[in-house]
Amino acid sequence: MEFLNKIGKKVSETYDATAEKTSRLAKEAKLKMKINENKSDIKQLYIEIGEKVYQKHVREENIDIKTELEEQCTKIDVLSSEIETCLNSILELKQRKQCPACHTEIDLDSIFCPKCGKEQPKMEAKDAEEIIVDLENAEVVPENETEKEIVEEKVTGENE
Repeated sequence: MEFLNKIGKKVSETYDATAEKTSRLAKEAKLKMKINENKSDIKQLYIEIGEKVYQKHVREENIDIKTELEEQCTKIDVLSSEIETCLNSILELKQRKQCPACHTEIDLDSIFCPKCGKEQPKMEAKDAEEIIVDLENAEVVPENETEKEIVEEKVTGENE
């Protein structure tokens, strides 16, 4: 009977891991689709800007970027910002970060970039005292009271 319990537990763990990975892949695919849509919209805005500039050139008129192209430029800025947010979300899903120097995807715990060798900024970690203060100030639902105690014990145990 114990053998069947072990098999059941292993199957359950495998299912959970597969479901989590599938969920991450689906989220990543949606984010990539959004990025491609935004890139397509940006290309269309570039075309509109180019047409306006060329029409002014043909008519030998001066073009005032602030008044005539501001709307398209603002849309491009918004779409570019959304693309950046999606890229950051993808990195979070993959549990990776981006080198600020060469923009290569690297592991979160990398001290140096494997591509360019640039030292990576250190991620700030809260010390145990800050965590305890956060826990003390947090609202705890009664059914989660024991979880709070367990976390406090672990933190204070590591700190001593």
